[in-house]
Amino acid sequence: MHKIFRCYAMQQDTNIVTKIIDNAVGIIKTAILKSQLNAAKAVNQEQLALYYGIGRYVSQNTRKGVWGQGALKSISEKLQKELPGLKGFSEANLRKMRTFYEEWCSLDSNSFVPTNELLPSDEKTAVETAKTTNGAVSFVPTNEIQDEIILPTRFSIPSDFPFSEFVNIGFTLHYAIVSKVKGLDQRKFYIQLAAESKLRVEDLEKAIAADLYSHRGKLPNNFQNTIPDALQAYRTMQMFKDSYMLDFINVEELFIRDKDRDEKFVENEIVHNVKNFIMTFGKDFTFVGNQYHLEKYGRVEFPDLLFFNRELNALVVVELKDTDFKTAYLGQLCGYLKILDDEVKKPHENPSIGIVLCKSTNQKFAEYVIQDYTRPMGVATYKTSDDMEDWMKRVLPSKEELQKLL
Repeated sequence: MHKIFRCYAMQQDTNIVTKIIDNAVGIIKTAILKSQLNAAKAVNQEQLALYYGIGRYVSQNTRKGVWGQGALKSISEKLQKELPGLKGFSEANLRKMRTFYEEWCSLDSNSFVPTNELLPSDEKTAVETAKTTNGAVSFVPTNEIQDEIILPTRFSIPSDFPFSEFVNIGFTLHYAIVSKVKGLDQRKFYIQLAAESKLRVEDLEKAIAADLYSHRGKLPNNFQNTIPDALQAYRTMQMFKDSYMLDFINVEELFIRDKDRDEKFVENEIVHNVKNFIMTFGKDFTFVGNQYHLEKYGRVEFPDLLFFNRELNALVVVELKDTDFKTAYLGQLCGYLKILDDEVKKPHENPSIGIVLCKSTNQKFAEYVIQDYTRPMGVATYKTSDDMEDWMKRVLPSKEELQKLL
């Protein structure tokens, strides 16, 4: 008995030691990662300040005709000869630095509140400071033509400007924003998006090309609350639209030959068209099945459409409703997702995602009620040809013409 007790005690001691070690490793690892992150931020801030200063220098000398044509190419080539292995200072990149400065220098000329320091520096910059009525500071070169690189020590920016995110994203991300986005509010949005979601340049360019700024928040969803990885949440929001147009030719066909088809058959045909639509216009979707068989504790459920999305690495269940949105649909969908994650999802896959696809919805209400659900879901709507605007109907074949074609 004593031997058994000693073995148990030793096992308990071992468990305690293991927990202590795991805890210590976790604390030290967190400190290391935090330190590395802070070091990377400092390097990035210094690089941005350098590029901004060089951009100002290049702008002053090229825009006012001090340097002739071909000067940037010669400067770049000579720099690389004198500093072997130097990267990032090609002629094209010097032009990008000029753009970076010229697109953001306007912040200095507005009456904004005092801002954070961009780059700590003990050196005096060759500038004159002029305070506005509210205490903001702007910088004016002492000479009309710049003959040195002036690194900024302060930026005058609006109080709602995402400064922390601004200095923590890389120059390539910045250039993608300033070269493709013009409005200040839009730029602030993409800066925050790039920083918070840790986007790659390719992801950011896709978001800009898709005009995510204009479409943000249109699909009622809870992805940010239910998907811990910020990049995965962003990609999920990107994947789904707030409204889908069904294939109008197939929808019209439902009512051409047999007007007495029963409601169930019509519903199945609509489901089939929804499937075709998503397969045609979706990205990286693989069709798994419709009326997919799920079973748990003797209860059988049949979600309408089941897909797998390769980019999201997740199952996607789409539940079709030929009515206005109802809160009960979310509960039904949540149950499907629970069973899918427990019984169908592979260990390496991300949690399953659900989309309610209904005839219409009050987006604010759907956004409001969906936030209390713990599984990733969204609410989208669909339209058929009968819902299309008159100008679209005029350019499409009539039912009679379709019947002749068929």
